[in-house]
Amino acid sequence: MARHTRRFSPFNAISLALGLAFLYLPIVILMVYSFNASRLVTVWGGWSLRWYAEFFHDRAMLDAAWMSLRVAVASATAATVLGTLAAIALSRGESFRGRTLFSGMLYAPLVMPEVITGLSLLLLFVATAAERGFWTVTIAHTTLTMCFVAVVVQSRLRGIDRSLEEAAMDLGCAPAHAFVAVTLPLILPAVIAGWLLAFTLSLDDLVIASFTTGPGSATLPIRIYSEVRLGVKPEINAICTLVVAAVAVVIVAASLASKLSSREGESAAPL
Repeated sequence: MARHTRRFSPFNAISLALGLAFLYLPIVILMVYSFNASRLVTVWGGWSLRWYAEFFHDRAMLDAAWMSLRVAVASATAATVLGTLAAIALSRGESFRGRTLFSGMLYAPLVMPEVITGLSLLLLFVATAAERGFWTVTIAHTTLTMCFVAVVVQSRLRGIDRSLEEAAMDLGCAPAHAFVAVTLPLILPAVIAGWLLAFTLSLDDLVIASFTTGPGSATLPIRIYSEVRLGVKPEINAICTLVVAAVAVVIVAASLASKLSSREGESAAPL
């Protein structure tokens, strides 16, 4: 049989270059202008770290960044625990009653518009007379990100040979002990990847946080949005560059953890 080799034609190269430029050129321009010495955003005045220094002396921005970081860590941790438990329930309880309803409710935030999710959570907090602030934003972000963790962990659980856990129980381990000793180490890379994904989604969220936050508890995206409505300042470019760098680090870490999870899944798969 003749072997057909795939050729990377000039058309493919141009299409790839235009696609990457459309996606990343605005971000690159923003990052370059974050080092602009001029006060005018569109006028280049030389290289400077002036606006990074301005950010680290802006108390309101620092408070918003600290708020976003605390919410992201808390919601990602809660979402990881709940999403992992939900993934285990869906993977190990194939025939329990209400599985379809539970699965639909769990994965609803994946397809539901964030405006609807944010508005429904706002109505819930108003109905329960909950004071909007750190905890309401954390609960909202946990609701949003839990389904993403469940997807990652459930896909990892499907690649694990259940006979390993059954063998541990045959040797005298209790089900909980067998899970901690055998299954949890195998799915740990997926759990870490889910946490990193949840952290990133929480850190970048604007819509749901704007519905569930209260006075004095604005997150960094909300603060940036309020500043941009009055005009783009060079300090905003510096802040966005720092956020892009932080998110890029988290995404790379999540990607590495996911690759490690897939490799361990291949090694644990039955021959």
